[in-house]
Order: sequence, then structure tokens, then C-alpha cells
Amino acid sequence: MADAAPYHDDLARGPDTQAVWLQSSDGVRLRAGHAAAQDARGTVFILPGRSEYIEKYGRTAKDFVRAGFDAISLDWRGQGLSDRLGANPMVGHVGRFPDFQKDWAALCAFARKRDLPRPWHMVAHSMGGCIGLRALMSGSDMASVMFTGPMWGIQMAGYLRPFAWTLPRIAMALGQGHRLAPGTSIKSYPASEPFENNLLTSDPDMFEVMRQHVEAEPKFGLGGPSYAWLLTALQECKALASMPSPAIPALCFVGSNERIVDPTAIRDRMTRWKGGKLLLVDGAEHEVLMERSSTRRQVTGAAISLFSGISA
Repeated sequence: MADAAPYHDDLARGPDTQAVWLQSSDGVRLRAGHAAAQDARGTVFILPGRSEYIEKYGRTAKDFVRAGFDAISLDWRGQGLSDRLGANPMVGHVGRFPDFQKDWAALCAFARKRDLPRPWHMVAHSMGGCIGLRALMSGSDMASVMFTGPMWGIQMAGYLRPFAWTLPRIAMALGQGHRLAPGTSIKSYPASEPFENNLLTSDPDMFEVMRQHVEAEPKFGLGGPSYAWLLTALQECKALASMPSPAIPALCFVGSNERIVDPTAIRDRMTRWKGGKLLLVDGAEHEVLMERSSTRRQVTGAAISLFSGISA
């Protein structure tokens, strides 16, 4: 039996959730959360983005549980309440991007041990979309997937791209890969930036929810990525771009005002995905599941429709 982990029901506003500690194959302690549905007809694996945590997807998990699906999620290594890997816990650090697959393996092993209801489906946001795509390409038990703003490329000005590759390589060669990447802040974005012109959501209420979360639980806070995270993330995006899409049904939502990940990389991937569908969310920013309630219902409703059409 996995040891119980803390969970903030008051912040999540989601379904009844059991949080547990898991351990990856390389010894990293991870926090996972599972919410059970009555007479479940499947399980939805929610893969958060960079800097996120289980409670942030409480409302999303509630939508799936109400629709008859178990929901399971985790805090990736280096964020949330899982182990932080660098000297400064506010730097989003990972030594190698493929190490996230060890977290995914630990979550799947837990789901198998608990014999969570089949079929299994994936909902993957931003960095979680990059990790999830690699998992699907490597062979998984997922029957279908929905991506939101997947990180299959990182949006940046053209003149910055050579530096984004060169500076991290130099830093890592000097043993400084754990340091904060230039142009980023050590502070948590929703706790330090105003709502006006923010990159995450067009909904002031949801932006305020994010701010309240990191104020209520400072351990949820995370600043910018490390040099190592940036370089290995770019390498992973480049590697995935040359690989064929997996043969499972897929939906992908992207905000029309996306300014964090690369929409061109998303379009390129989805046009090559047999059985895949790309949907633009008008007026939305990066986090379409943190937009206005009408938008969230549209996105989760589409996922529920997809998942419900697949039998065990």
C-alpha cells in the first residue's frame, strides 16, 4: 500500500481524492492523486504542465468523475510536492528530459496495481503533452488522448533560438545546468505577474485561483526552468518532431492567443496524425482548461465524448 500524501481539497474543489507517495525507478519521490467514479467506465490520466500540481486540475477531474471516469494525476519531479532536484527549489530543474518517463512509469505501475478501470485515456497539457507524446510513441495502455497547448515546440523570437541552444550547453559543460535560464524569473508566475496581458488565461477569476493556490501553499510555487531543463526540452521536441504519430484517436486544443508553446509545431503534428483533430479555441490563452467555465465545458465535453465512444 502506498503511503498517504497531503492533498488540499479546499484549493482543488474537485472530487474526493486520495493522494499517495510513489517512488520512481531512480528514487525520486512523487505525489500522485486518484479520484474514483461510481461504476467507472474507464480512467483518465491527467498530465499537468511545467510548474503545475494535482490540485490545479481539481475542477477538470470533477468533470471526468461526474461523467463516469476515474481520474488520476501526479506532480512531475521538480515541481508541486514531488522532490525538487536542484539546489534552489524555485528553479524548475531536471537533469534529463527523458527522466520524466520514469515518473510516468511509476504512475502507470500504481494504476495497474490498483487495477484502475479500463479503457485508459490521457489528457495532457503543455509539458505534459510532450511527456505524454513520448509515452504514447514508446507504447502505452492508452486508448485515446486529448492534448491542450502541447509543448511540441517552445515559442521564442527567432534571434533568441541560437542562444537557447548554445548558452545551456555552455552552462552544463561548466557544471551549471541547475542554474536559472536567462530571461526567466525565480518567482512563481501567477503570484508575481498581473492579470493584464498574462500568458495563461483570459479569465480573471481563474487567474486569481492560481494566485490563491501558490499563496495558500507556497510549495506549489515554481519559477523559471534551469539551463538543463531548457536544453533537454528543446532536444526532446526536436526528436519527437521526426517520429510518426501513434495510431490512437486524438483531440488537440490550442488557444488562438497561444504565446508559450509553438502553434506551428502543433499544426504540423496534428496534420500528420491519422484520426487526430485540431481545434482552435477563440480568444483563449495557453491554458484552455483554466479559461472561462463555458470554454472548460467545451474542452472537457469533447474529451468525454471521445472517451465515451471507446469500449474496453
